[in-house]
Amino acid sequence: MKILRPISILMSCLMLTANAAAQISLTPPGTDTPPAADKPAAKPKAKPPAVAKKPPAPAATAKPAPPVAAPVATVAPASAPDDPNADLVYGAYQRGQYKTAFDLASKRAQDFSDPKAMTMLGELYANAMGVKRDYAKAADWYKRAADGGDREGMFALAMLRLGGRGGSVNREEAVKLLASSAKLGNPKAAYNLALLYLDGQTLPQDLKRAAELLRVAADAGNPEAQYALATFYKEGTGVPKDVDKAVRLLQAASLADNVDAEVEYAIALYNGTGTPKNEAAAVALLRKAAKQNSPIAQNRLARVLLSGQGATMDKVEALKWHIIAKTAGKGDPTLDEALAALSPEDRAKAQDGARIWLGNK
Repeated sequence: MKILRPISILMSCLMLTANAAAQISLTPPGTDTPPAADKPAAKPKAKPPAVAKKPPAPAATAKPAPPVAAPVATVAPASAPDDPNADLVYGAYQRGQYKTAFDLASKRAQDFSDPKAMTMLGELYANAMGVKRDYAKAADWYKRAADGGDREGMFALAMLRLGGRGGSVNREEAVKLLASSAKLGNPKAAYNLALLYLDGQTLPQDLKRAAELLRVAADAGNPEAQYALATFYKEGTGVPKDVDKAVRLLQAASLADNVDAEVEYAIALYNGTGTPKNEAAAVALLRKAAKQNSPIAQNRLARVLLSGQGATMDKVEALKWHIIAKTAGKGDPTLDEALAALSPEDRAKAQDGARIWLGNK
């Protein structure tokens, strides 16, 4: 299920309320003149750090993606119900046997008016699994499931209404459905409702209420909510400012493979901000995020490799990641200058490495 982009809505709202994106300032040890922090920009250009003669090292926090269009709704499968016969439906779905899942769910919906089976039918229609994609039929099944009290059906129908699929856009209905689903304990619904309170268009902007809903979703283990709530605590948005809580949330989200959280938690580890300093763990996280195609992580990793602070100095590898980050729009004049003195042989090695990486993406 694709849910509302956490970073697009979250950060656009924070820029309105705080006049700046959430940020953890980072100055590596031994750097006399730290580069300036990046500012949020579109797709994904960012203000380059100030040029310094000394080899640069990581200097700023991860920046979220720019705002995007309204969410596109595809749906999440219904959770496995207690009924063992209904479990056959979910089991077939998990194994990729979508036609079997469709047949079994259809029978349960018809014979037992099973709301979870109805949600499954909506899922199959919405994602063209075993049947031709039909958003109108998906919305119809989701509505039946929602009327039957299924929180996943409520959530899925809300996302279709927000995206205008299977019918016209109906934000008022979507909000009611999200609220009902959230009350039944659906963390995805709580998270998306929080984003609507942040957006300030569908609902009046209410940062405190958004923070409360994010906390519900974060406590349930939703990594996007953990990352968003960490941003709140860093800035004191809707909650008292608390860097320690922010870092704990970043750690939790990074353990769930949220790439933006990995980058920011790595920076906190590198500096010892809100957590014991651990440069080796920080560099390992930067490598992981870089390999997950985070341009900011690639840029920061290049800086670490160039400076040799927290990792063995490797200018060839640094240039490789710098080239990859630049290709994604994350330019860095400081690195351009610092790496300009590489020999033609080393530069060729770095370019070959970048070419191989970009060709394998």
